[in-house]
Amino acid sequence: MKIAVLAGDGIGTEIVAEAVKVLKALDLKIEMESALVGGVAFDAHGHPLPPATLALAKASDAVLFGAVGDWKYDKLERQFRPEQAILGLRKELGLFANFRPAICYEELVDASSLKPELIAGLDILIIRELTGDIYFGQPRGRRTAVDGHFPGSEEAFDTMRYSRPEIERIAHVAFDAARKRSKRVTSVDKNNVLETSQLWKDVMVEVAKQYPDVVLDHMLVDNAAMQLVKEPKKFDVVVTGNMFGDILSDEASMLTGSIGMLPSASLNASNQGLYEPSHGSAPDIAGKGIANPLATILSAAMMLRFSLGQAESALRIEAAVKAVLAKGLRTADIYGKGGAGITKVSTLEMGNAVVAALV
Repeated sequence: MKIAVLAGDGIGTEIVAEAVKVLKALDLKIEMESALVGGVAFDAHGHPLPPATLALAKASDAVLFGAVGDWKYDKLERQFRPEQAILGLRKELGLFANFRPAICYEELVDASSLKPELIAGLDILIIRELTGDIYFGQPRGRRTAVDGHFPGSEEAFDTMRYSRPEIERIAHVAFDAARKRSKRVTSVDKNNVLETSQLWKDVMVEVAKQYPDVVLDHMLVDNAAMQLVKEPKKFDVVVTGNMFGDILSDEASMLTGSIGMLPSASLNASNQGLYEPSHGSAPDIAGKGIANPLATILSAAMMLRFSLGQAESALRIEAAVKAVLAKGLRTADIYGKGGAGITKVSTLEMGNAVVAALV
């Protein structure tokens, strides 16, 4: 089993180091090789996704990814910005299905901004299509308008697009996932305005006929955003497009108390995957040793389960995370008001605690 370790920028190096530590403690036959990606790769090689990094990712069974980005790169041409690395990896590896579970651990109910009764026992799986939609639609660009609402003014444009095969394959992923859960799928779109969304809904309805044991319902994205806050436990599996999924999964992450707790998996048709925390590079806290590594550690567990066929080891990691939370160990983002039995720990200390809790 070969893993490409791409820590990236900001807190990426700190949180990935803890996940690597946990993987090594499992004593599995895993080969791990590191490479630069994002802003640090641009600094060293003039591109956020150098050819050697891409080659390593392609040759690996899975990619353990940290985070990319820093404000100092904001003035670069878009093609050279750190975030282009993750888009490039998704495209080159064919990563079309993103899994973002939003689980509220019993010990962290009070860390959420919502009332405990709304989020206690929360377990949502958001499945986001990754390779279509407005992020990859063509044409896209910027120009001086001559025939728009404001003649002669500058304008920018991107194109939202989806094809039937792209929607069909993500639909199958969602329905298959639902069969292993509560057999409910909520498809989120904006079909009352967008033709792309109407195609999305039509295809979802067609594919649903192949899964008579799964209940499908539809929700407009604005309503879905509201319902995630109002009544989040009404959802089980949510499937949606690239842009809506990007927004809704971040919203769902905060229901659990901190985005620092949420792992993520992006898979291709061969179950080769890229695994990363749902949060960003957080350059403002980089180097301070306060970042929460649990989302990255849990992403490593997802990697073991989905790409490396090591479900038992994945369960060991997840049980260890629950154990350290039950002991009252908290990084700053989930510390809340503290209290009896709650101890604030550093990034390193949290990683060490998970290793110690492995059984």
